[in-house]
Amino acid sequence: MAEHATLIIVKPDAIQRRLMGIALSRLEPLGLEIIGAKVVRVSQELAEEHYRHIREKPFFRETVDHLRGKLHGVNYVVAFVLWGEDAVERVRQVTGATNPEKAHPQSIRGALGRNTSTGLMENVIHASSDPTEALREIRLWFRPEELLHELFANATVPGQR
Repeated sequence: MAEHATLIIVKPDAIQRRLMGIALSRLEPLGLEIIGAKVVRVSQELAEEHYRHIREKPFFRETVDHLRGKLHGVNYVVAFVLWGEDAVERVRQVTGATNPEKAHPQSIRGALGRNTSTGLMENVIHASSDPTEALREIRLWFRPEELLHELFANATVPGQR
């Protein structure tokens, strides 16, 4: 039942600004179960694969560097897998639009995110965009034995382990 899972990543800008607890506290009322959690030093390969859908965009390199912590002096992220009914959709509603300036002011990104004067979008948290992408991302970031529920038994995603 992988469709009930979503990936959350607390990004280096949130960690640097000490916003992790505030961001996560906004997700807690959803009542989703944490079935995986870990601190990760993000490799170049992991960041590039995570953002493969924007590989051809002019901001790809900066986005990869951001996830790797190179722009904030924080060399790790905190990744979570949340589980529950309509997890992806419910989390996306709370996190808000990717661009903090377009996100609802009460969403995580709208309240805590910012766009810097250099054009960097510091949106505090990553949330999977849809159930298929969630499964792909969870497979990138977590091994099956690191999760409290079996997500991958009958699911196949091309190019994933």
